[in-house]
Amino acid sequence: MALKVELKPGERIIIGDSIITNDNQRTRLFIEGKAPILREKDILTPTTANTPAKRVYLAVQLMYISSEVDKIQENYFTLVNDIVKAAPSTVPYVTRISNSIISGAFYKALKEARKLIEYERTLIGHVQTGSPGLSENEPGSSVPEGAGSDPSHEGSSPASADKG
Repeated sequence: MALKVELKPGERIIIGDSIITNDNQRTRLFIEGKAPILREKDILTPTTANTPAKRVYLAVQLMYISSEVDKIQENYFTLVNDIVKAAPSTVPYVTRISNSIISGAFYKALKEARKLIEYERTLIGHVQTGSPGLSENEPGSSVPEGAGSDPSHEGSSPASADKG
């Protein structure tokens, strides 16, 4: 079964190692095969990867579209070690991302990395507002007990200063 992708005028998409830019009208593509596919809205660049979680996402993105995964994995593990040291409550997110990478499910790892970015945004928001912790209705508040430190203590970490 083919993947159906609709592109807006001027929208870009990565298919394999090629960047495709749509012309000036809406286009519908049916893509068959196993090439990695990323829509423009899901692509981060080194410039837009301006937080620790976004840099993790960028590393996963590069693993997904690259044939040289081993080189990128070294960088990925350095990045996740840094983010876990700065914010121990990110361990469940990093674990899910890493498990997906180990099993070769890079697109799933990208989806999990998006959740890490959301959680990071929540942590930074709490630091900026001086909130004591996460409420039960906010992203990341379902972190299993004992899976990391109290997020309210993470405001003093180096990662909170990197707001990009």
